[in-house]
Amino acid sequence: MAVNTASYLEPFRRALRVPRRTFLEVGGISALGLTLSQLLGRQEGRAADRPRRGTARSCIMLYMLGGPPQQETFDLKPDAPAGPRSLFPPTATSVPGIQICSLLPRLARQAHHLAIIRSTFHGGNALFHGAGVHYNLTGWPNFPREGEPLLDRRDAPSIAAVLQQLRGERHGLPAAMQLPMWITQDGPGKEWAGQNAGFLGRNFDPLVMAYDRDGGTPGTLPSSFLLRDDIGAAGLGQRRELLRSLEQQRPGDLPAPVRQWNSQKARALEVLTSAKAWRALSINDEDPRIRDRYGSHSFGRCCLVARRLVEAGVSFVTVLHGGWDTHSHHLEHTRDLLLPPLDQGFSALLEDLEVRGLLDETLVAWTGEFGRTPSMNGNNPSGRDHWARVYSTVLAGGGIRGGQVHGRSDGVAADPADNPVHVSDFVASIYHALGYGPDTQVSDLAGRPHFIVNGRPVTNLFRR
Repeated sequence: MAVNTASYLEPFRRALRVPRRTFLEVGGISALGLTLSQLLGRQEGRAADRPRRGTARSCIMLYMLGGPPQQETFDLKPDAPAGPRSLFPPTATSVPGIQICSLLPRLARQAHHLAIIRSTFHGGNALFHGAGVHYNLTGWPNFPREGEPLLDRRDAPSIAAVLQQLRGERHGLPAAMQLPMWITQDGPGKEWAGQNAGFLGRNFDPLVMAYDRDGGTPGTLPSSFLLRDDIGAAGLGQRRELLRSLEQQRPGDLPAPVRQWNSQKARALEVLTSAKAWRALSINDEDPRIRDRYGSHSFGRCCLVARRLVEAGVSFVTVLHGGWDTHSHHLEHTRDLLLPPLDQGFSALLEDLEVRGLLDETLVAWTGEFGRTPSMNGNNPSGRDHWARVYSTVLAGGGIRGGQVHGRSDGVAADPADNPVHVSDFVASIYHALGYGPDTQVSDLAGRPHFIVNGRPVTNLFRR
């Protein structure tokens, strides 16, 4: 079903008719949810010297926390018996022959940008969210251990952390950010594996915006990045000079931890002297029609911030949309709480990137820990449980050939039926779009080299 998208693009076109603001030189990050060392303890990563292999300059990963159901999103099985068959009817899309969930009508109009992979799988322990998080954010299994795998420095680095090392900070911007929170089920101290730099070391951890812990709203500039009125620029300069003079009194006697702390303090002060650098986090200057198109919910606001961040030079932005662990109330939650924000935020992001001429240089990836079971469970109300044997993922932009479905699950969405795509290949495809092959290496704290992924890109997904 061909769809005229002019009416849906009009808010973006109208907003761009006014003189565009000069792109921020360094974009924005925030101290929300960070220790000082987490924010400022990074070293400059070495620049990548390998040729580009794709058209993407950056990537926005839309991560569906909890494990989204393939049956209620991109692989509906309308002819299957009850259980594996979607709870919702399919809808036609802008690409003849491709159907997705009827509760994703706006995204259906963007199907000509989408490469839907219906045969993604991994061998991680589906009992544990952390195993799936790690696999989808890194392309590797987590370091073996019992129970739910939480953050651990023995693990492989996330895609975001790899880019932090390969590209490093540019003009004060980190290479990678995550918002609006950590991926966790039980709160602070229970963050699931795969979100940090693992064995690369803390200097390459991506910047995580934890609005849920420290207050604030996605799309607003944190007050911690603004200089207090009672101090002023002159007062801040005097304090910097005082600190510098004190620290220079014993330059040779300071132990490494103290030297690192002093360096972090200096960089923290630099944040306060360059408040304009963080404006990419604030959407106040966006046209109200653009803000409305993304939506007032957290996911939509974070998608808009993500667009601003990649405009400002951030290489990798992870945006979370939680609540997909629907062991119970599956029907109500997917229908009322999960699919509507997904449809609005995801589709607005694609439209906005296209109108601004950024879609070809921005890869948009959609995934979660795993899929959901072919059958509904016996809970009351019922739900779907974890299922890693097959699930759906999506890529768009960044040189991807849109309007295609790659792979197929079997008749009940339980296993790949053809063209299986291991999650390591999915991650390798992300790297491929960003210009890095499986032969690319990073170095751990001891200087030992490691390949970034143990998979092969699915080159059929890309334009020739």
